[in-house]
Amino acid sequence: MQRYWIWINTTLPSLALLCSCLSVLAAATDVSYDSRAIIINGERRVLFSGAIHYPRSTPEMWPDLIEKAKEGGLDAIETYIFWNQHEPHRGQYHFSGNLNFVKFFKLVQKAGLYVVLRIGPYVCAEWNYGGFPMWLHNLPGVQLRTDNQIYKDEMQTFTTKIVNLCKEAKLFAPQGGPIILAQIENEYGNIMEPYGAAGKSYIQWCAKMAESLNISVPWIMCQQSDAPQTMINTCNGFYCDDFTPNNPKSPKMWTENWTGWFKGWGGKDPYRTAEDVAFAVARFFQAGGVFQIIICIMEGPTLDAQQEAHSLQHRMITMHLSMNMEI
Repeated sequence: MQRYWIWINTTLPSLALLCSCLSVLAAATDVSYDSRAIIINGERRVLFSGAIHYPRSTPEMWPDLIEKAKEGGLDAIETYIFWNQHEPHRGQYHFSGNLNFVKFFKLVQKAGLYVVLRIGPYVCAEWNYGGFPMWLHNLPGVQLRTDNQIYKDEMQTFTTKIVNLCKEAKLFAPQGGPIILAQIENEYGNIMEPYGAAGKSYIQWCAKMAESLNISVPWIMCQQSDAPQTMINTCNGFYCDDFTPNNPKSPKMWTENWTGWFKGWGGKDPYRTAEDVAFAVARFFQAGGVFQIIICIMEGPTLDAQQEAHSLQHRMITMHLSMNMEI
């Protein structure tokens, strides 16, 4: 009996400590913003993020990739959601193996990093058909990425499915999860002009649909100069220091820093130095920037992740040495 009480007395403090730690990990996080910062639990933040697309690697690779990103100085991991992988046949969903983004996001949170969820669901990403499933293309009467009810119904169904999975897993920051930002559509402003009035009404619908999902973290739209005021419009490109949001109350955000470029068939190998990347980022933050994403710190299984991590660390060190900023 005496041994029993000794065991209880030494275990109870450990259990209490464990419960306390779990409570902290599950604590709700408030995310807001103004023109000078992303604000997390009242703390004004300048954030560095990087892209790791979960289906371009294996679950066994994820912990190491995430740890290398953290060692490189990142605060957050960004990824698209790939519609054609998750719903290759209409109404038939796949979320296992390297498509288990819930597991991926939980690993990111375990490492102490945030998540930027870019749903799209058109994602470009040098991905087949921009992530659209082929069955969507073949629906009678469908017109993609415009004010077409057939397309909008399918887009809303898939977007809602992804958001609900995140809610069920308590992945949004106010639920105690790691997701601090979400994106709807993707670089639509680059191709919107030919759509005319239908394109403008479509982007308004995208914003209203996204807002209706009540995720309680900010929504962003990249490369969308006429984004509705409920969205934060952001910049993608090699340089974004001259970018100005369309809402004076929105922060200046760089959601794709193109550290490289895809190679055209038979073309030269694109190359951008780490020094140029660092200088561009320093100029961006000097000009009032508050958030930027390195695209991509890991894009596919053919990439030497160790070499890329060392390159990223070099870029981050150079950036930190180059910047002297206050927010």
